[in-house]
Amino acid sequence: MSLVIRKAQVEDASVILNFVKELARYEKAEHEVVATVPMVEESIFGEGSTVHALICERDGKPVGFAVYFFNYSTWLGKNGLYLEDLFITESERGTGAGKQFLKHLAKIAVDKNCGRFEWSVLDWNEPAIQFYKSIGAVEKTEWLGYQLTGDALLHLAGMGDK
Repeated sequence: MSLVIRKAQVEDASVILNFVKELARYEKAEHEVVATVPMVEESIFGEGSTVHALICERDGKPVGFAVYFFNYSTWLGKNGLYLEDLFITESERGTGAGKQFLKHLAKIAVDKNCGRFEWSVLDWNEPAIQFYKSIGAVEKTEWLGYQLTGDALLHLAGMGDK
């Protein structure tokens, strides 16, 4: 069975959105997905987008996706590759597709002279945590992630009442 990882095309927007929804169901957060196919088309494939997407196929059938972008480390003086999402459909987990995906992304990071390849994982996702550790990834222990969304983001930007 042939596994292919390829650059996503705008025609893949609905496939990507379906995988996003499948990932959200797995993470018990499907109600949080507000993205639509046109939003995916614009944000990933639109002019000026800084986001990249890959599709993983087995025998021509999509079995997963990854979305990533390049960030920057002032300390290293280099870009880094940040993996926003990687998802392999449940029936393909354990077949090596996820590891091949990460190898593909690592090669992109090395080819682009990135100083880091980073991602986040939910603290309860023990299968993913064990998988990441098995490939040599280490948990960040000193840094905490923060985010602003919705009203809090609008308020800080001076564009809304909180």
